[in-house]
Amino acid sequence: MTDRNALLTIAEAAVDEAVAWLSTAGREWSAARYKASGEEVTAADLEVESRVTRVLAARTPRIPVVGEESSAAGAPLPAHCWLLDPIDGTMNFARGAPMYAVSLACVQDGVPLVGVVHAPALGRRWTTPGRPNDARPLAEDLGHAVVGISGTGSARGDSRRFLDRVHDEAYRVRMQGSMALDLVGVAEGWLDASVCITPKPWDVAAGVALCRERGRAVLGADGGEFTFDSPVLVAGAPGVARGLADLWVRG
Repeated sequence: MTDRNALLTIAEAAVDEAVAWLSTAGREWSAARYKASGEEVTAADLEVESRVTRVLAARTPRIPVVGEESSAAGAPLPAHCWLLDPIDGTMNFARGAPMYAVSLACVQDGVPLVGVVHAPALGRRWTTPGRPNDARPLAEDLGHAVVGISGTGSARGDSRRFLDRVHDEAYRVRMQGSMALDLVGVAEGWLDASVCITPKPWDVAAGVALCRERGRAVLGADGGEFTFDSPVLVAGAPGVARGLADLWVRG
């Protein structure tokens, strides 16, 4: 199935199932434990992934679902698949902070066709295909840009030096703890740019779709169009995104 509107209808139905359940889940579902990777996970992450996957499997049985909590580490992505982060921003969710989201995208050959990001605690949803573009204009130079930074827990060596340069050259930085919502911020215009360190496909696929639909540049480590094997994602107005990519290349 490649009809984007049909895929979006299915994606929204799957996310609706997750959001409805989250609205009734008690606090016991948000207790965090640590995965082998050192990242936090809650029982709610697993339950949301299960519920979304069941809807997608029933509606699109030929399109596999690759979810953060069930995917095999390092496994190649199918050419056509759903990419699901059941709770992007688990650390926020586990602590009662509102900046977390269910993030779902359908991808063909590495290109997100549709995306849904829903922030339950904020009561907001963003989708692509979406409404006509009413996004705020973005800063055109890094010195005037408010930049969202995420993935800093995995930043070492060159990544840390890169982030130091971003702090030095950007107007301001913001750390919200959710790659999906940082990319929504760029799409909407309440962030001028976003930097995601070591993004996983499910972290960013839906946000990439939202940004590209609104004409934002989404670049990888080499300054070309972002692909899922890139160690960094930068997004924003074309000039700012290229400037951030240049900072990464400088090492």
